[in-house]
Amino acid sequence: MQYRRFGKTEERVSVLGFGCMRFPVTDKEDNASIDEKRAIAMIREAIDNGVNYIDTAFFYHKGMSESLVGKALADGYREKVFVATKLPLWNVEKTEDFDTLLNTQLERLQTDHIDFYLLHAVNKDNWEQKVLPFGILDKLKQAKADGRIRHIGFSFHDSLAVFKTVIDGFDAWEFCQIQFNYIDVDYQAGLEGLQYAAERDLGVVVMEPLQGGALAKPDQAILDVLDGRNPVQTALNFIWNFPEVSLLLSGMSDEQQVRDNLQYADLCKADRLSETELDVLAKAKKAHDRLNLVPCRDCKYCVPCPHGVAIPDIFKAWNACIAKESRRVLLEIYPEIEDNAALCKKCGECEAKCPQHISIMDKLKMIRDAM
Repeated sequence: MQYRRFGKTEERVSVLGFGCMRFPVTDKEDNASIDEKRAIAMIREAIDNGVNYIDTAFFYHKGMSESLVGKALADGYREKVFVATKLPLWNVEKTEDFDTLLNTQLERLQTDHIDFYLLHAVNKDNWEQKVLPFGILDKLKQAKADGRIRHIGFSFHDSLAVFKTVIDGFDAWEFCQIQFNYIDVDYQAGLEGLQYAAERDLGVVVMEPLQGGALAKPDQAILDVLDGRNPVQTALNFIWNFPEVSLLLSGMSDEQQVRDNLQYADLCKADRLSETELDVLAKAKKAHDRLNLVPCRDCKYCVPCPHGVAIPDIFKAWNACIAKESRRVLLEIYPEIEDNAALCKKCGECEAKCPQHISIMDKLKMIRDAM
């Protein structure tokens, strides 16, 4: 396992972090039904092989992820790792909610402190409407002073301009978490945001290194450009190539993914990729952009829909259809797609939750019209 300095915290973190949003489940229709035995074994196997950063959040797996992590870190494993979790800003309606939520998280995780605590999915709206008016920044400082958290950070989903505003708006940030991969170099914070944070000596955690798994099994147009290269290792190596990246998070869903990622992490280096390799990835991005896919990452923040629309499933089927240029493929993957998409009542609840800022209602109409 390789380790890197985590910005001004001076901690040494494994270049591979275990993201706890995509555990194996016993019921595909119920994201809360974590297969505990397998998930715990996967976390411990990662730790036994050098992973020392475990990332979860209040609502992952419908609120069950933190408790699972707490169980996985029993038997001496808690002392071997840094635990990261996040304050769900959408649940904050008053200043006092900060302590209620943080204390609940400490109980779920079975720990007296959280090593890396983040404001979850910061954007312009919640920065201006919740973080600043509710005094959340002062609450972060208080929680650090009393020992409940050790380091202060935020995860981010908005424009580069907003990213800079947030970084410059608080003097106690120690790290941040951004979306970054060879497709999203100029999306949201992007490469410029990565460099902006690193210049201020913030540790940088990268999420969505594989676009929610899409880059693990990319469309044929991208595979053609990659020309036989392992798509997962290639995508991860692109991120590790940047010395500004402290670590990347992988949401591992089965045992083989854990073992493969451990192997890739053992071999990674910064400033390793040749100009030829970087040119291949730039061409792969162009091939991806031409597909005009819905940029859904299957994070499931948008569900459950109050009207029963299976939003991520619809977009996954649509993207497969576009890539293969076949309506038949769409109906094979999701025969009821037209009827399900028609359930949309345009309430907008999903769009308010989407970290990719997808115009979900418009996309659903587009799909219905194309049937």
